[in-house]
Amino acid sequence: MSKELVFITVIGADRKGIVATVSNFLYESNINIVDINQRIMTDGYFIMTMLADIVDAGISMDALCAGLEKIGNRLNMKIQVQHENIFKMMHRI
Repeated sequence: MSKELVFITVIGADRKGIVATVSNFLYESNINIVDINQRIMTDGYFIMTMLADIVDAGISMDALCAGLEKIGNRLNMKIQVQHENIFKMMHRI
């Protein structure tokens, strides 16, 4: 089974519903969360990283980025999406 992976990072002040809001958007877009890590730093900053499989996504990469940006604006957080291929090229020696 083939996968097409993206890295999603979410950073901002901690508040209720961050994980639920982002993961619900991904679920509604038929995107599978492969791995997730989150923590709250001592100054109250919330940081979440996700690895998501977009191979069966019901939306384009542009729509994914735009949708997550809209969520980030609503939650007053920074949400970034990076395709695995770009990540690999940036970290290749």
